[in-house]
Amino acid sequence: MSRLNKIYNIKGMRRAARARLPKVVFDYLEGGAEDEYDLIENNISYDRWKFKPRRLIDLTVVDPSTEVLGSAASFPCVVAPTGLNSLFWPNGDIALARAAARVGIPFVLSTASNDSLETVAAQTDGERWFQLYVIEKTLARSLIKRAKSLNYSKLIITTDVVFNGKRERDLKNGFGLPMRYNLKTILDGITHPAWTMDYLKNGTPKLGNLANEELSPEARAALLRRSMDAGFTWNDLAMIRELWPGQIILKGILHQDDIDKCQQYGIDGVVLSNHGGRQLDTTISPVKALAKISSQTPEGRILVDGGIRRGRDIAKAKALGASSVLIGRAALYGLATAGEEGAYKALTILKEEFEGCMKQLGCSTVNELTRDLVEHASQQ
Repeated sequence: MSRLNKIYNIKGMRRAARARLPKVVFDYLEGGAEDEYDLIENNISYDRWKFKPRRLIDLTVVDPSTEVLGSAASFPCVVAPTGLNSLFWPNGDIALARAAARVGIPFVLSTASNDSLETVAAQTDGERWFQLYVIEKTLARSLIKRAKSLNYSKLIITTDVVFNGKRERDLKNGFGLPMRYNLKTILDGITHPAWTMDYLKNGTPKLGNLANEELSPEARAALLRRSMDAGFTWNDLAMIRELWPGQIILKGILHQDDIDKCQQYGIDGVVLSNHGGRQLDTTISPVKALAKISSQTPEGRILVDGGIRRGRDIAKAKALGASSVLIGRAALYGLATAGEEGAYKALTILKEEFEGCMKQLGCSTVNELTRDLVEHASQQ
């Protein structure tokens, strides 16, 4: 805990995570596709938007809480779906879900989680959403039914993994599960003893949601490729709409045409996302897409992820029309540093920075974060 007391921002949490994790594991967490231009662009895109604060506002009471598609949140943030979290900390999905509940924001469990839908539901409080990879349609139906029976409140369908991105760090490191042992990885483990002891004690993380599923040969092949059903189209959403009575959100959307189709097919919301730069390199950054799309989309329907490292980034996303952001790597840095406590500290840092930014901008409520408070650097 003493090391957490000396961490003041997400950059500091990232340094701590990098120090604890072997290089092969940190590179899996951190890495992007091909030349990793999007990793840089996602971050700096927020910095190109500049604030125009209001002054002499009554800020006696400042309330950072909001609603995200009807779900209460202590600030406009949701913990994003991320896979293989037990590689960073034992029972990593449970730790993340508990941290999110403590902060008061929703948590999204990934299809590729190590802790199962049932385990997370039984061992955590707080609002839980489920993220679906449509690997194979029969498997998708089973996962949806399980999530529904366990009271996961929203369904996020990830759309941008028809083909797995070329992540060259992973290729260079020979990343895979179970770990491949050679002199390089053994030395890497020896120099990171805390992580290695956890790994040896708990074993190779399993895909908890798929452990008890009867997988077809097609589904097994897709899992090995880490890809979705290439034949899944807009028309197949009808099957999911039939099975899932609650809200459905599509993740990985960046094009206005797809936004329009979401409304046509009864989709409740979208996450503007380039998958954290891990799929197709040199795509438009989500916040740039947000600035173009938000004015043409019903209010409250857009979420955004990618590159958020400060509370001010959340304020900018909200001012540009997002209902909320999804936090991926920033929370994982905390998880990798100190489990639940580290994730809680990372989320708390973002919440406190966001509230401080609201005060600096002259906003007493989240709804006062409007477009006129930000201006792109190119307009100055």
